[in-house]
Amino acid sequence: MQHTSKLPDVGTTIFSIMSSLARKHDAINLSQGFPDFGSDQKLIDLVCKAMNSGYNQYAPMAGNLELREAIAKKMDTLYNSTYHPESEITITAGATQAISTIISTFVKPNDEVVIFKPAYDSYEPGIKLNGGKVIPIQLQAPNFSVDWNVVGQKINNRTKMIIINTPHNPSGTIFSKEDMLQLEKITKNTNIIVLSDEVYEHIIYDGEKHLSACLFPDLKSRSFVVASFCKTFHNTGWRIGYCCAPKALMELFRQVHQFSVFCVHHPTQKGIADYMQEPKHYLGLSAFYQKKRDLFLSLIQDSRFTFLPSKGTYFQVLDYTKITDEYDVDFAKRLTKESGLASIPLSVFNENNLDNKVLRFCFAKTDDTLKRAADILNHI
Repeated sequence: MQHTSKLPDVGTTIFSIMSSLARKHDAINLSQGFPDFGSDQKLIDLVCKAMNSGYNQYAPMAGNLELREAIAKKMDTLYNSTYHPESEITITAGATQAISTIISTFVKPNDEVVIFKPAYDSYEPGIKLNGGKVIPIQLQAPNFSVDWNVVGQKINNRTKMIIINTPHNPSGTIFSKEDMLQLEKITKNTNIIVLSDEVYEHIIYDGEKHLSACLFPDLKSRSFVVASFCKTFHNTGWRIGYCCAPKALMELFRQVHQFSVFCVHHPTQKGIADYMQEPKHYLGLSAFYQKKRDLFLSLIQDSRFTFLPSKGTYFQVLDYTKITDEYDVDFAKRLTKESGLASIPLSVFNENNLDNKVLRFCFAKTDDTLKRAADILNHI
């Protein structure tokens, strides 16, 4: 028997490659985006309590209602935006499943989907699997800002969807109010769906505010807002997220969702629902991670790396042009093997593997880990 892949150009992800190298060479792993510190014991206890209280059978397909109610309350409190917990919020197996299902629900063969590169690596395969055509718009280092005139030129009657990501992984930038207004203007009076990946919504710095798509009425009417508990509560292995959308869009989403995962881990949903009754559990994240960002950058300020401080996410991009002219993938691998520090090269997320000579480092780590990593960077 002979078969061909629907994704013939997809190999092992850069995250797996770099994490494997880190393990092999006993390197500090600042590549893949996961904390090296634990979740709040209170949250773990609440999930265990849910298991012991009988929340061990199927959750409702759309998710535990208490959790959806907690999300609705959060969206109203933070964004003054109303989503009905019964018909406009769905709990998913991580944000990636939400993204995949949204794309599968709406993208048909030959539909065009606009994405901004460097882009999170699940967007493009999801589009291609559904026969869609990726319309990439390359963002330029170091600011990674959007040229909305270019976006407008790419829009036509085949455009089904635009995917945005703010705060942005991997660059650590954020969309401004002007960005969101331009997006709203471009999509107004069209059938274009906006997929707004907002998994780092609670991790934003220097007094800036996260500008969710739901803050802009016309955008909200056509948008899926995707979020992640895994990023918020330091438990990336739990794979639990959610999405919010107007009822008409969510009904279509659930038609596909029910046949992909149906529902996700019930006791975790119940535990998070109880944990969210205290908003301080997620509202303090910006201050928590800004201390780590500031520590990391202060420790490497005299190194040969240059940088613009991350505006959001727990990633920092460092420019190495003063050090070497190596291709970023080669330099990242050498840094791991020879110096004991793993990072992520950004070219793998760019159109045509554009190499801006920058690497992404995750600072969701203990202070000791960051100090050891900084010592290595200072000697490069």
